[in-house]
This record gives sequence, structure tokens and C-alpha cells, in this order.
Amino acid sequence: MVLHIGLIWAMLTGIGTAEWQPLAPGIDLCFVTTEKEFTWGDGRITVVRIDPGQREMVYAGVGKSGSVMPKTAREWCDSLKLTATINAGMFNEDYITHTGYARYHDKVVSNHTNSYKSLLAFEPKAVRHVAPFRIFDLDEPGTTIETVLNDYRSVIQNLRLIKKPGINVWNPEGDAWSEAAIGEDNEGRILFIFCQSPYTMHDLNNELLNAGIGIVAAQHLEGGPYAQFYLNAGGTELDLTGSDAAAWAIPNVIGIRKR
Repeated sequence: MVLHIGLIWAMLTGIGTAEWQPLAPGIDLCFVTTEKEFTWGDGRITVVRIDPGQREMVYAGVGKSGSVMPKTAREWCDSLKLTATINAGMFNEDYITHTGYARYHDKVVSNHTNSYKSLLAFEPKAVRHVAPFRIFDLDEPGTTIETVLNDYRSVIQNLRLIKKPGINVWNPEGDAWSEAAIGEDNEGRILFIFCQSPYTMHDLNNELLNAGIGIVAAQHLEGGPYAQFYLNAGGTELDLTGSDAAAWAIPNVIGIRKR
């Protein structure tokens, strides 16, 4: 019997081996069964892995995509002919403005910077050879929003969940909620992450780090009833929400589509 080296490592470290289901070119699906008890929901974490070389990331929001009204994740997906959508991040009381700094296509979506230490970056500028997608830690020496904008046209600042190279930065104590998040794996691929069952972010981070999905960084997008994720690819449709009733309209999303 021959054991793959990755399986041996997983057995020694206690890290699981994810089972990925290919849905379409550049899109794979995995369901992570959680170890912690849960009070409601399906007790699993849905992870969609996206190859940024084959799929383009886009931002859509009220006033930025020809829409004047918030939509559900599914409605955003349908209206813009996207493959998948997830929250772009938390928003202010005006029900429009992103809470941190955000820029898309070199246009400022929100000029407010805060203490959030995670910066999502995509759309590299042609003058530099950089990865098509990255999550930056803003407390790393020499890394600022300004330095990242030298290389990328689009950035979104959000609350950090996991610091590179796979460090859980949340305290064990804290509230539990449904979660929509975005991550980066050890090959630079995008991870859309959704968990309906409420967990503390410390526990959720540990579940993700032990799932064998290769996650090295993650940022919080939205929690509770506003958390949403929609996917329609390869004959698989997922419409997930943190609400125990109908999906709530949300003002801003990030999505993917074919390049």
C-alpha cells in the first residue's frame, strides 16, 4: 500500500483531507463537516475554491452597478450574469457605504480607512507582475493600503480572521454567528466560505485551518442574517443565507465570472 505524502502529513498533524468536487473550469466545491456542536443550521462549512487565472473577480454595489436598490446575493448574481456572489463586507448605517476602505477599477467606493488589518486585492496593474489575487496583512512591515495600490486596481479592507501563514488571531471567547468570509489558499486561489450554523470566529477559524483546504489567510465579510452566498455552476446551485427565513437584501457583493 502506498500513502500519498499529503495524506501522511494530514495523519501526523490531525489536519483533514478535503474532498473537492469539480463544478466547472476553475471552480471546485467542498463541504467541511464541523467538529463543534451547533444550535441550528446544517453544521457544515461550504467552501468554493476559485482559480483567479480562469475566473475574474468583480465588485457590485448600490450606485456602482447601475442599481439603486440593494439585492439578495442571488439577485445580484442573476442581474449581472455572475457565477457566484458573496457579501463584499460590512456596511454603514446608510445601507450603502462599505465600512472600510474600498476601491474598484481605480474608483474609490469608500474612502474611510479603519483599524481592520486585512486587505483583499485583485485586478493587478499591467506594470508589475504580481498574483491575480491576494489577501494582505496590513500589520506586516512595509505593507499599507497605499503600497498595495501600487500593484492592484481593486482593494477591499475588511476585518481579519486568519493571518498569514495560517494563524488564528481571534480570542476563544466571543459571540457566535453565521459567517460569510473570503480566504486565500497556499496556491493563491480564492476561497468563498459560508457557514450557516453560528460559531465563534475562533472556533470557525480552527475548523477551517484543520479542514485540509490549504487556507493561509481569511477575512470576515458579514455575519448573522445579512451573511449570504449564491452559486450556480456546473449544474450545482447553492443559495445560502444566515437568516432562518428569507434572504435579506444587501448593498454590496463580490462575485466571479469567466475571464
